[in-house]
Amino acid sequence: MGPGHMSYRSPRSLALAGLALVVALALTLSACGSSSDTSGGSGDSGGSEGGTLKATVGSFPDYLDPSLGLSVESLNSFYNTYIPLLTYAHESGAAGGKVVPGLAKAMPKISDGGRTYELTLQKGLHYSNGEAVKASDFKATIERLFRLNSPGSPFYETIVGAAQFAKTKQGGISGIETNDQSGEITIHLEGPRGTFENELALPTAAPLPAGTPAKDLTPSPPPATGPYAIVKSQVGRGWELARNPQWAKSNAKLVPSVPSGHVDRIDFDVLRNPSTQVNDIESGRYDWMFNAPPADRYADVKEQFEGSQFEVNAAPGTYFFWLNTTQPPFDDVKVRQAVAHAVDARALERVYAGQLIGTQQVLPPGMPGYEKLDLYPHGLAAAKELIAEADPSDRAITVWGNTESPNNEAVEYYGGVLEELGFEVTLKIINADNYFTVIGNDSTPDLDTGFANWFAEYPNPNAFFQPMLTEGSLAPTNATNLARFADPGISTKIEKLATEPLGAEQEAEYAEVDKEVMEEAPLIPYGNATAPTFVSAAVDLESVVFNPTFSQDLTSFEFK
Repeated sequence: MGPGHMSYRSPRSLALAGLALVVALALTLSACGSSSDTSGGSGDSGGSEGGTLKATVGSFPDYLDPSLGLSVESLNSFYNTYIPLLTYAHESGAAGGKVVPGLAKAMPKISDGGRTYELTLQKGLHYSNGEAVKASDFKATIERLFRLNSPGSPFYETIVGAAQFAKTKQGGISGIETNDQSGEITIHLEGPRGTFENELALPTAAPLPAGTPAKDLTPSPPPATGPYAIVKSQVGRGWELARNPQWAKSNAKLVPSVPSGHVDRIDFDVLRNPSTQVNDIESGRYDWMFNAPPADRYADVKEQFEGSQFEVNAAPGTYFFWLNTTQPPFDDVKVRQAVAHAVDARALERVYAGQLIGTQQVLPPGMPGYEKLDLYPHGLAAAKELIAEADPSDRAITVWGNTESPNNEAVEYYGGVLEELGFEVTLKIINADNYFTVIGNDSTPDLDTGFANWFAEYPNPNAFFQPMLTEGSLAPTNATNLARFADPGISTKIEKLATEPLGAEQEAEYAEVDKEVMEEAPLIPYGNATAPTFVSAAVDLESVVFNPTFSQDLTSFEFK
């Protein structure tokens, strides 16, 4: 995320891709679409400025604290609230993967063989509470990540002194030097890291006031630097964004890479029934559905609204079943390989009603290093033969999943496959809001196998491999290596590649890593994501930007 993001979402709200915020029920569709209030808007498109965008989402984010949140729901809101020193271009497709200056004046000066990064903070920036942004806030923010044992902290462990600080939580991180008067920030790495600019551009590293408490602030998110601020959070129910008053006063002209946005508010409601969400978009009660329509309505929605209110976007995400490699029966590679043969990606394509494209590997198409693999042709006979050879003594297993459809149906299918292989299966389906927190905690009992998804936070294969499949990503809480997979040889290769700029040679090595990982089968990838945009008739679909990391760009929504 380090980690990419488990960028946890349902077909559309994944591991690239979900989001949940509180929706203002009192406002009517006409009120949203006809507002003439243009305060703070970008005003460059000819659409209607102002109004409140009302959105629905299937589950609440993992966190609404930028130091902790990595779900797609979280990142979607953080993109335009918590601006890092560097950020990602507000563009669709491949252009949205470009790193550009955020709160920094320019891209970093890199020296000492890739070990030293020098940046300068823009002068005159303010947080939404009016407090001035200081260079030292960046150092305090990175230290806060480690104090919180953030799942995003592995991104920054190569900073000199960070690994020691992670253990002791004392003495500060010596590899970050700041000067509040000049705004200069110097970062020293233990060794070169080819993805460090990408990682500096994640909201995880966005400066927060130095005095921000080292605790989860989801119920009351910290002040923001972007065009919007999270002004209300009702855990499990929704959250609200409103214009940051400091944006128009000072920040906008200093951060030209970030648009000011068109709407004045964005209210997200958590609605558990996806079919109800579809009805609400069709009727105009809500303006945008963050998750995909449910499988039984997807085709009809696509046929009726594609081009006017509905479009499908490619998302750099992979859906998979994880297998706990530290305990029986999945500590035996033959058992894991048997499961890989038994799971039929084509059947799961049907479960997801075309929202996923079947796969058998970690990297999705379009990601550098992707080379199609087909190591495990579907066949129960081959699977049962491997099970017979392994003869596992422990056949009672718990299969974990969440309540979002069709992820829950996928888990039911998976449980049936395991039963066909002779296992005694208990399904454990829990609320999607805290699903990844629960399965990422080593103290949770019976963590045998289950559903997950992962969306890359930047267009580099390291964003998949390092957080999910290295020894360094093992953690007792907020784990992203859900298979608890630890292969020293594979970890060494991944960590070496992380130090190198991405080129043809590195892409070939990542393709080999993908193959080596799948031969060990700690994960059973079954589909690559697509991410539809579904809006009401009041919203200008053509204006909506779909960023490959952050999903729909909230600054791009406008009413007709």
